[in-house]
Amino acid sequence: MILTRRGLMALAGTTAALSALPAFAQDKGSVGIAMPTKSSSRWISDGESMVKAFTDAGYVADLQYAEDDIPTQLSQIENMITSGVKALVIAAIDGTTLSNALDNAAAAGIKIIAYDRLIRDSGSVDYYATFDNFKVGVQQAESLVAGLNERFAGVKPWNVELFGGSPDDNNAFFFYNGAMSVLQPLIDAGDIAIPSGQMGMDVVGTLRWDGAVAQARMDNLLSSNYGDKQLHGALSPYDGLSIGILSSVKGVGYGSGDLPMPIVTGQDAEIPSVKSMIAGEQYSTIFKDTRELAKVTVGMVDAVLSGSEPQINDTTTYDNGVKVVPSYLLEPVSVNVSNYEEILIGSGYYTADQLQ
Repeated sequence: MILTRRGLMALAGTTAALSALPAFAQDKGSVGIAMPTKSSSRWISDGESMVKAFTDAGYVADLQYAEDDIPTQLSQIENMITSGVKALVIAAIDGTTLSNALDNAAAAGIKIIAYDRLIRDSGSVDYYATFDNFKVGVQQAESLVAGLNERFAGVKPWNVELFGGSPDDNNAFFFYNGAMSVLQPLIDAGDIAIPSGQMGMDVVGTLRWDGAVAQARMDNLLSSNYGDKQLHGALSPYDGLSIGILSSVKGVGYGSGDLPMPIVTGQDAEIPSVKSMIAGEQYSTIFKDTRELAKVTVGMVDAVLSGSEPQINDTTTYDNGVKVVPSYLLEPVSVNVSNYEEILIGSGYYTADQLQ
């Protein structure tokens, strides 16, 4: 076929017009996203961030929440596998219960990314996207000590109680161990006392990160150990637990009269806890920008599905019992009343109105 100059120009125009058409999301296939629960606002934010990021990258995102029910999450993942997703992004409720399903996924050529929570006892996990969880614990403990120095400078030893996360969440141990790397030397030196004597994740863990369980435990700790003592601080690894702990201490008069609020830490910068900080109750929280974690996760999926190597920055830390899972660790940020506006509002994560 011979094209005239006019024909060539017309063809070029057609090609340019076609290249300007938007790409269809389904061109890259679908990705299954299994989230644990909507009871925590941070998981809602994670889900929304990932759906947007995957959609923008040209994928169809199948987002499902299991409301902290292990069989439900397992069924959701199995259905995603059957539907033909190309990759699974999983924030596991119990990271030890998915091995068989993930082996089936891997056999079908489906790539598997553990999201924020390590999936244990499976050789089928390809990569892990999370924050530096040991550092989260370090920052929580450092904030606790800073608050104790600020509010109870003339008091030693400081009376502190320890709370851990859910024992079926691998991250809970990293949070606790990171915190104890800061607190144990102060306990050994006599600067911090644990009046209840309760230490270790087997004792202080809080199943399913349940704030009501934390509140009930604090009620018992106060009634059993603080008749003639004052509580100065509580290590809390998550905002949902912090709110329960604060409800308990306020119930026996802390924050009024001559009983100042104890220093209570947290994690996830959830709106109720940020408002609590502004009100002078919760002392601090750890901010983990889920928007950035979503970007890293989408980058991992995009890389492995295109046959290239994703960006990772840790190849030694996260042994899941079968293999060391290549990981990308993001930086957490400690937040209190002195910097929440800059960190949370300045970054666009929240608006000022949301924190009123």
